[in-house]
Amino acid sequence: MMTQNERVERRLLFFASLLIFIYLSPLIFLGENAHIRVHDNLDSNLAWYKVLKNSGEIFGSVHSTIPQIINGVPRNTFGTEWSGIVWLHAMFPTMIAYTLSQAITRFVAFFGMYILLKTHFVTKEYQALIRVGVSLTFALTPFWPSGMLSTLGMPLALWAFLNIRKNNGTWKEYVVLTLLPLYSSFVLGFFFFLFAMGIFWILDLFRHKRLNLQFLLSIAYMTIIFLLVEYRLVHSFLFSTELTSRDEYFHARLPLWRVIRLTFKNFVLGHTHVMTVHGLVILPVTLFALYIIIRNRLWIKEKMFLYLFALNFALSTWYAFWFFKGWLPLTERFHFMDTFNFARFHFLRPLVVYVSFALALKIIWEHSKSRSLISFFIVFQLLVLGAFNDEIIYHKKPSVKEFYAEELFQKIDSHIGLPKNTYRVASIGIHPAIAQYNGFYTLDTYNNFYPLSYKYQFREIISKELEKNKRIRTYFDEWGGRCYLFTDELGKHYMFSKKTKKKLKNVELNIEAFKEMGGRYIFSSVKILNAEENQLSLEETFETKNSHWKIYLYKTT
Repeated sequence: MMTQNERVERRLLFFASLLIFIYLSPLIFLGENAHIRVHDNLDSNLAWYKVLKNSGEIFGSVHSTIPQIINGVPRNTFGTEWSGIVWLHAMFPTMIAYTLSQAITRFVAFFGMYILLKTHFVTKEYQALIRVGVSLTFALTPFWPSGMLSTLGMPLALWAFLNIRKNNGTWKEYVVLTLLPLYSSFVLGFFFFLFAMGIFWILDLFRHKRLNLQFLLSIAYMTIIFLLVEYRLVHSFLFSTELTSRDEYFHARLPLWRVIRLTFKNFVLGHTHVMTVHGLVILPVTLFALYIIIRNRLWIKEKMFLYLFALNFALSTWYAFWFFKGWLPLTERFHFMDTFNFARFHFLRPLVVYVSFALALKIIWEHSKSRSLISFFIVFQLLVLGAFNDEIIYHKKPSVKEFYAEELFQKIDSHIGLPKNTYRVASIGIHPAIAQYNGFYTLDTYNNFYPLSYKYQFREIISKELEKNKRIRTYFDEWGGRCYLFTDELGKHYMFSKKTKKKLKNVELNIEAFKEMGGRYIFSSVKILNAEENQLSLEETFETKNSHWKIYLYKTT
């Protein structure tokens, strides 16, 4: 026989599942007409999955290349074939795969946070509202889509590790530690999480004078699983001798005052890849809980909350100080400090912020005895997160269908009338991922791991434009992830719609270098007024009702 509290908790779980479904409903019902994130999503990853699928190189060797991009982008650039998201996109059309991935991630995030709180942090039977409510808010955070469970899977992993640490581990915990690496990224989350678990084990060792070998081996076990899954990354890091674009990534450039400003900005607003949306509700709630602790001298009783509060600020501080120019002597001596982004320890923040939220609500409840106040904070946070639904945030951006504009590019393909693998294209004013998604072979790309020699070769095409504009020159030379046809007049803007009145008046491209690389056509979303001076002729202009773009098709002369 269930108790009243158990019945309430079951109803709350059902209601939370329903709200997750409602949150996902724009993707389910709108499909390609849905609006989703462009940055590091439509402009890159979603196109990469399709290119990889069509290349026949999903299981390609560590030395193989994919000729559709930059005359042979390394297969390793697109990550492991043992990633679940790769197989979703291999088996289903883009938006079905995307929707399934969103559903998997959000439901696992909810379940993981729920059992973590119920088992270790918010354990009282009558506190179901807090653990279900906080788990729901955590599951609705606007995570980076291709990160999958890299951050939102951390609560489930922490649940498994804490159980093992207490010698309560069963086969269930090891199933979790085995499966999570198949739907998350090592370098985009779990490297930092496992490092933190290692520090946790060391602190335990000094505090309790106990080896706890099972806990240590479980950390090693998950690390080994990740290294096996991410074998391409391991091979590239340990055995590749070719310099890549990552070798010219320079991060240590900010003066101290900007670092301090960035610390507080990150602490309050978060980061685009790990958006916690905590500044409006969760931060005031945690500060209120901190006030209660100070007023009532609850230092010992609420030490876990205090540890997490301090860790939260420390992670923002570390993130900001990673860009401090004082690191420069060390980065010059130890090159891996430039090629690996250690700032990503802040990817632990979603876990820390939302567990802190749960503990803060628990503290407030225990001292106010007001269930309605707790309900208000949870509902308020849900409303804030609801406003961050992609369909709301990106409603002024092109839909998926409008962005990739397949009908438009089919017309361009028909007009050119040649096999796509016999010529190369590049884009101006639109992301090259659009041409890639539509099967064209591009000289430009958005990838942060490709041969440095290619970057230098491509630079010859835009060298005069880079000389005119310090901002794009620094952007290209000191990072280069966006290997685009940059122009001084357009700057770092790549989405000029068919309604734009923008025109290129004085662009200077090295078309001979472009042709030497196989370049024959340029897809431009803006008209080039001095095309003839650049050895380009306007072939045709293309536009369709369902496309966000008007494409001026230029051919080399």
